[in-house]
Amino acid sequence: MPVSAAPHRDLLAIPDFSSAELVALFDLADRMRRGEYRDRPLAGKTLAMIFMKASTRTRVSFEVGAYQLGGQASFLSPRDVQLGRGEPIADTARVLSRYVDGIMIRTFAHADVEELARYADVPVINGLTDLLHPCQILADLLTVRQHLGGWEGRRIAWIGDGNNMANSWLNAAYRLGFELAIACPAGYEPDAAILARARTATTVTLTHDPREAIAGAHVVNTDVWASMGQEEEQQRRERDFAGYTVDEPMMELASPDAIFLHCLPAHRGEEVSAAVIDGPRSRVWDEAENRLHIQKAVMAVLIGGVPLA
Repeated sequence: MPVSAAPHRDLLAIPDFSSAELVALFDLADRMRRGEYRDRPLAGKTLAMIFMKASTRTRVSFEVGAYQLGGQASFLSPRDVQLGRGEPIADTARVLSRYVDGIMIRTFAHADVEELARYADVPVINGLTDLLHPCQILADLLTVRQHLGGWEGRRIAWIGDGNNMANSWLNAAYRLGFELAIACPAGYEPDAAILARARTATTVTLTHDPREAIAGAHVVNTDVWASMGQEEEQQRRERDFAGYTVDEPMMELASPDAIFLHCLPAHRGEEVSAAVIDGPRSRVWDEAENRLHIQKAVMAVLIGGVPLA
């Protein structure tokens, strides 16, 4: 029988949780960040980590987080799973559900994660797809709360590609209601359906002028211009993203108390200047650390059964 045949929840996208549940999740993650949480809800439990895309922060934060909660994590690269040799996702889901208590997957197509969750009898956590990156945005919001007290009444700016990060910022704005401004070159807009849904719940500005998006923003966020798997587009993207570098003059357009975020890895001199990412407004190292805390909270809830009170 599967390790856990009881009803379970997944985290494939931020709207999988209600706004109240997200706040409770941040409360739990904050307790973990401050060292106030000592429980070990993953004792005797195992997380399978499928990495079809490599990652430093995702692997280490989930491995360390599982260990700190009393469990263990099993790393599975394309060489270690049969997905890379054509095994159906449904078969992998069924088999892993007999061995482990939860699955985290970092891969390309979002449909693959949805199929994995459909056939798995244990919780599935989206570690990244080409469409969405929910764990990163949850870490970013935990950082916003840590340094600005919250997102209420704040304007968050996304500068760059309308990629999985931009899509997940839209999902977060849809659930939590903060103002979001996205600036991207023509042809690099975020997912149209995700954008339209977010606009039903809050104010979302989409512009091709990064200065318009950053004006008065309390959070300035960007990412590399060519993500993993897009390296062959690097030169074209450098031309298309000319003028999108977040440098000191651009940061001066933001609110005086604005903070800078970047999911990393960063290319200094491209999407951000060294003066900004290494400067006094940067919170990228707290942001990277918060991947650990928010993912621990997610695992505690989904795999460890900790209630979101």
